[in-house]
Amino acid sequence: MAKLKLGPIADDKPVKIAMELPASLHRDLVAYAEVLARETGQPATDPVKLIVPMLERFIATDREFAKARRSGTAASR
Repeated sequence: MAKLKLGPIADDKPVKIAMELPASLHRDLVAYAEVLARETGQPATDPVKLIVPMLERFIATDREFAKARRSGTAASR
């Protein structure tokens, strides 16, 4: 089986956010949550809970962003 970039999703205190997603992206998130559930043996995660870890993973692996952050051209946390 393929190795997904995300692992199990932590059950953290929920934070309310409002945003609109294209229907195709929502379908992809639902499908990803189903595959992740099969791989981890856990119940399917709410697709909305995938957004934060996906964004964190994206930012953590973006080499140009890391380079810009080190050089001081990107805002720090």
